[in-house]
Amino acid sequence: MEYTVDREMASCSLVRFGRWISRFKFPYTQAKPFSSPSPFSSSAGLRDADSAAPGGPPPIRVSLTDSAGRGVFATRKIGAGELIHTAKPLVAHPSLSSIHHVCNFCLQKLQRYANVDSDARRASFCSEECEQHSKVFHDVEMEADWSDYDNYCRERGFKYPLLVKRLACMVISGAMSSDHLDILQPSRLSTDMVLELEEGYSLLRKALINANITDERMLFLTQEWYTGVLARIRINAFRIELAGGYEDLHSLAAACVEAEAAVGNAVYMLPSFYNHDCDPNTHIIWINNANAKLKALRDVDPDEELRICYIDASMDYDARQTLLHRGFGFICKCARCSYGD
Repeated sequence: MEYTVDREMASCSLVRFGRWISRFKFPYTQAKPFSSPSPFSSSAGLRDADSAAPGGPPPIRVSLTDSAGRGVFATRKIGAGELIHTAKPLVAHPSLSSIHHVCNFCLQKLQRYANVDSDARRASFCSEECEQHSKVFHDVEMEADWSDYDNYCRERGFKYPLLVKRLACMVISGAMSSDHLDILQPSRLSTDMVLELEEGYSLLRKALINANITDERMLFLTQEWYTGVLARIRINAFRIELAGGYEDLHSLAAACVEAEAAVGNAVYMLPSFYNHDCDPNTHIIWINNANAKLKALRDVDPDEELRICYIDASMDYDARQTLLHRGFGFICKCARCSYGD
């Protein structure tokens, strides 16, 4: 099982995000930006730089907070509705129910769906560009038979092992280092959880071995690696819901409910540093594909922390606290919760 409270339990109101940036300890003062492998470094395809609208770098810095580890702060005044920055996924994967209906790379909905019977193993793409970018994982993926692994995920309702599979293929192809997600905070997995994941690890390794992937190319693929990556993905993955042109919050929420727009899941670098608030000043949206946009919900002052809501903000106090504690492992003490609202 996936030991988290999925965003499917909340309404599609742009506030369902599966991560909590926990309490890391770093040798930096709060005023000093967090130093790390840059989330703005550029590489192919979905891993291109997080960026702002044309005109300069994003008006943000990543620093330590007083109580919640890392956070994202404004470096200048940000106006309501302003695009703060965009972000492309480090890794993304369609849901199994959408795999023949969306681009296998950017998750954009296809104009023409693949024939499920004749193209069961063939991936579909929305453009030649996406097909070219997909080579960072697709060539390796196509060498293996994933039917047992996909059935394992389908029967248990798992989504995140699909991201681990794709990440493993990216490492094997040389497009990504095996420790690329180490900067992200992992969730805590109990012994029972780890035992539950053993089958997925065995099926992943079996599929690659049967595809004649050499041991040398799979040196990184230990059970410890599999479990560690899944622990990070578990609380840093976003459920992708396409808005299809709606960028204001209320129209977008209505469109998501009507269209049942969830198409897959993805992990990002910079968006994973945003902390939670039940009355957020920022929201994240996806218009036509997995490229995320983070926009201000209201005016934000310089040095104010930017926060998103991980769950459905319309729930009452008790429901929010229960969901956040069960799903993300913390008791929310934001201003709204402090008033018992």
